[in-house]
Amino acid sequence: MSPIALPIAELLPALTGLGKVLRKRPTLPILGMIKIQRAPDGWITLTATDLDTTVSVRLEQPTAGEPLGLLVPCDELLKLTKTCPKTDTLLVSGRSLNTAAILYAIGQQVAETVVDSFPVEEFPVERAVDVEAVALPQAVRAALHDALDCASTDETRLIINGAFIDVSKPDAHYVVGTDGRHLFSSNSFSLPLKHSVLIPNHKFLSWKEFNTDGEWQMKAGVPEAKDQTPPPLEISSRRWRFTTRQIEGNYPNWRQAIPGAKQFGTKVELDPEALEKIIPIIQRMPCDDGVNIAIGLECRDGKLRLLGRSSKDAPFTAVPIEDAKVQGGNNRVFLNRQFLVKALHFGLATIEIIDAMSPVRLSHGGRQMIVMPTRPDQSPAPASTTPPPTPTPAASQNEPTAHNPPPQPAEQPKETTPMPEQNGNTTTGAKRATTTTTTPAEEPKPALDTALAQLEVVRGDFRNSIAGLNKLGALLRQVQRESKASDKEISSVRQTLRSLQSVRI
Repeated sequence: MSPIALPIAELLPALTGLGKVLRKRPTLPILGMIKIQRAPDGWITLTATDLDTTVSVRLEQPTAGEPLGLLVPCDELLKLTKTCPKTDTLLVSGRSLNTAAILYAIGQQVAETVVDSFPVEEFPVERAVDVEAVALPQAVRAALHDALDCASTDETRLIINGAFIDVSKPDAHYVVGTDGRHLFSSNSFSLPLKHSVLIPNHKFLSWKEFNTDGEWQMKAGVPEAKDQTPPPLEISSRRWRFTTRQIEGNYPNWRQAIPGAKQFGTKVELDPEALEKIIPIIQRMPCDDGVNIAIGLECRDGKLRLLGRSSKDAPFTAVPIEDAKVQGGNNRVFLNRQFLVKALHFGLATIEIIDAMSPVRLSHGGRQMIVMPTRPDQSPAPASTTPPPTPTPAASQNEPTAHNPPPQPAEQPKETTPMPEQNGNTTTGAKRATTTTTTPAEEPKPALDTALAQLEVVRGDFRNSIAGLNKLGALLRQVQRESKASDKEISSVRQTLRSLQSVRI
């Protein structure tokens, strides 16, 4: 039987993509194998799986030869691929039931490496998705990547560890992702889907080779009443195919986290072309909060200023942003600067504020991000026996009245000395900024805020418990699948032993 030819130039990127689904220490030896198949028409396909997710790739050109299937260890293929020239070709063939051979060139000679293998029938069967494929336009793919970037990575909250395609409203489909502290959503889509889809976050989906391999097609299985396992999901490109199972459970009602348009009292319009200049300024601002990495946004007298301080006892540094148009009343809010930078990278140039304790909305067109605010005094601080100072009424007697006046946790900054034009960095091209400082003053939390915070803690504990039970169920199902695969392997060994016992010498 003729061996299967694997060009090194195609094999190296193929193994890189297949390696994103393989575990470093597989629970079963067969899960470290690459399934290599040559179809009757000559097309060669490579497949890898971890039982939950399967990735396969088809090589560029068909080759001559009869149908053949082999299992080869991925690490052995990768080792030879990295040491052989890209112009060479590996030849893979079977030697016996449990061994395979890899032929490669060394100078003018041909060397052979014999590796362990398994019968190809024992490789886990990929779950078929027998539904019509749906094309995912580039705008949907971009929204999926943004939503996955905002999804949670906490395994105890499995239900939000992915991107949600919400088709509950026929006239406007949404792509949503959240981790509980910030939420991204994008609309204006109309996909031929009858059921919403919850796509798990997987590093293969963000891999560059998969994203540049042509248009995406998606097949989303429909949940069945009798079937306890989550429905399968398949996303394919020109040569690659990614198959997994959807996340089990009901996605949270994300629309409840989005305030109404009439609630926002302050609106900031940033110049889209100046966002790349503003991002380095945000990253260089001082920060005294190692937990929330907070930065302040202060809208006062029609201008926007960024607030930051190096310690709790230090005054705020205020940097005006000249490329900003402020509408509405005076306002001030503190956000996680990582979320703010992420929103600006997404191109969300409109910022809408209610008050210091309400969610902030950043948007552009049909795309938006909702970010929960933080307080500048939330980071851990040394214990103190003296009570925190309270703001004096004279600090705000002459200030303009806001449309929705927020609670002021500290005195407003007072103008002091100007800041250097480039602040030691000549690459940003930012416009000249002015440094302002203030004397910090804290305000005790109202009892209602404390009660609401405790309510959120209790609610989060319940959500975590439910997510933990879902995770436990998924692990038990995985153990059951591995047990079945192990039983099948043991049965094959027993059958081999019986055949050997019948041999007479």
